[in-house]
Amino acid sequence: MLSMLFGSPDSWPDQDLVGRSPWFDAGLALEAYRCGVFPMPIDVLGDDMGWWSPMRRGVIELSALRVSHSLAQSAKRYVTTVDAAFDLVLAGCSDPARPDGWIDARIAAVYTRLFEAGFVHSIETWDADGRLVGGLYGVSLGGLFAGESMFHDPRLGRDASKVALLRLADVLRARPSGHALLDVQWVTPHLASLGATEISRGAYLSRLSDTLDEPDTVWPLATQSRRRWTRS
Repeated sequence: MLSMLFGSPDSWPDQDLVGRSPWFDAGLALEAYRCGVFPMPIDVLGDDMGWWSPMRRGVIELSALRVSHSLAQSAKRYVTTVDAAFDLVLAGCSDPARPDGWIDARIAAVYTRLFEAGFVHSIETWDADGRLVGGLYGVSLGGLFAGESMFHDPRLGRDASKVALLRLADVLRARPSGHALLDVQWVTPHLASLGATEISRGAYLSRLSDTLDEPDTVWPLATQSRRRWTRS
């Protein structure tokens, strides 16, 4: 069931940015996801945190995930893990050298706290020499996985973030119900190549309400999560 912390969605403006606040902590962020809202800083608003619910929400249907021949070949070169190096994935995603970087110290602190509390999970991609070359992290609530950020090493990790997404899809497919809501916020060309599509805000919130009532995803233990991706 949706939270009404941000009021009724009918009262939200017809734009992606639905609010801002001078305060920001782990509890507020977690409740925002239950509303269909996520935090992202806005420089023009100074220190305020922006709260977003895109009019056109990016999602990936697990049944429509695209695995090209080249991606399947790339995946054979890597090993993935779950929750084994969250801090390194966060550092990779928040690298200030990346274009359009938005992960600041506040975001890093809050998502680290949520990781420690078991609500945030990471997928790591490693090369044959044991180097972290890509990964992703996001929030898991009921049947929802809200992807927050992904990265790859441009020199060593071709397709490494995509391989992390393949592993994430395998984790979500293992849910007892066999389905999940994989939220990617906005569709980028990178995500579109994997099958990401847009749905309306209303459609997303309707699906989210049902998804939140489902049992939580069971995540592999970090120490037992090392594996290669195999095409099913």
